[in-house]
Amino acid sequence: MDGTTDRFTGFVRRAHDAGHLVVQPRMGFGELHRMRAGLRAVRDADATTVGTVTLDSYTRCHEDGAALRALRERPADLNGFPLLAHGVPAVRTLLQEVASAGFPVQIRHGTPRPVRLLRAMAEADADATEGGPVSYCLPYGRVPLARAVAEWSAGCELLAARPVPPHLETFGGCMLGQLCPPSLLVALSVLEAVFFREHGLRGISLSYAQQVHPGQDLEALAALRRLADERLSGTAHHLVLYTFMGVFPRTGRGSRRLLADSARLAVRGGAERLVVKTPAEAHRIPTVGENVAALAHAARAAEAEAEAAAEAAAGSAEGAARWSPTESGLYEEARTLVDAVLEPGGTVGACLLRAFARGILDVPYCLHPDNANRSRATIDATGALGWSRAGGMPVTPAPTAAAAPVTAGQLTELLGFNRRRYDGRSPDAPYGRAS
Repeated sequence: MDGTTDRFTGFVRRAHDAGHLVVQPRMGFGELHRMRAGLRAVRDADATTVGTVTLDSYTRCHEDGAALRALRERPADLNGFPLLAHGVPAVRTLLQEVASAGFPVQIRHGTPRPVRLLRAMAEADADATEGGPVSYCLPYGRVPLARAVAEWSAGCELLAARPVPPHLETFGGCMLGQLCPPSLLVALSVLEAVFFREHGLRGISLSYAQQVHPGQDLEALAALRRLADERLSGTAHHLVLYTFMGVFPRTGRGSRRLLADSARLAVRGGAERLVVKTPAEAHRIPTVGENVAALAHAARAAEAEAEAAAEAAAGSAEGAARWSPTESGLYEEARTLVDAVLEPGGTVGACLLRAFARGILDVPYCLHPDNANRSRATIDATGALGWSRAGGMPVTPAPTAAAAPVTAGQLTELLGFNRRRYDGRSPDAPYGRAS
């Protein structure tokens, strides 16, 4: 690793070269001592880990007074870490005590207006952060997309001006968590990555969230890798998979199966990093112990899958061949979306604004005023996620897609697809449409 490579990028690269999947929690606590203890526990987990500091909702929404009052009066009630309320010196000390080249830490925030937070992170010497002008705007409120693009442009340039810019991860591949067809997730992740590079960032990761069909997810990860390699040539980049972000199984057994399958998917799909969820996700904010247990569970599943893949390559195992990638033209559809957005020329930010204004990009079921909301998605008879209505996008709905609008009851059924499947099926049951 040379002096221009950030610690986060370098750590993930070394872990991948050594054959290890990096696993990471989604974890944040209000009090400094709890955040410190949580990071140390993650560092010491039986897995190859990076740390996470997830910010609280007051800080994300720039409600500084509310965050400060909560920190003083009821810090245990905060749903994350109030970075600005603690102040840069305290956060810098926290990171100096815990983070290192062998355990880099990412700060996760969730705001469409990131400049103040990115400045504070940079001054605290954080290793990495994440988000994006689209993915941290459309699902999170009513901030105009143009304002988000402007702030993210300024924020990226602020980070790029550091002697060693921190790592930046796109969140575009996690749009809405579920019911966004993979071609659009791939396209948005690539577009945000190109946006980051245009503004000077050199260490980038591209996200993708596990959906409902393993074969389709494998095809999506291959498409994301191919497009990233094409569009980010010469820029250090890797893929990060998210354990399913939608309605989670209610049972511990179902949750653990879903988590293990996401780890297997990461290994089979060549992702270098996995952001996990815990069995507690369906009920409450998980404890440190639950986060550490989820990391270890994911790491064991990843190791077993890697061993099975090696045995299969040697012709002595069949388990690693359980999933095969679909061949639906997902790469071509995602590339068409990216090309259609960037074809007019100009900055990537300007292209994104034009694309949403014209409906060339359109996130299904997203109610943000700058989103056309004319596209729709559904889960087909094979259990794959696809388009039922294209709106103005250059994508092709399934030939059998229903023309009638999706009712509230049908939408609820779609949202609960993975919960029903993992809570109800036996571990060895084949994947397919839920009963």
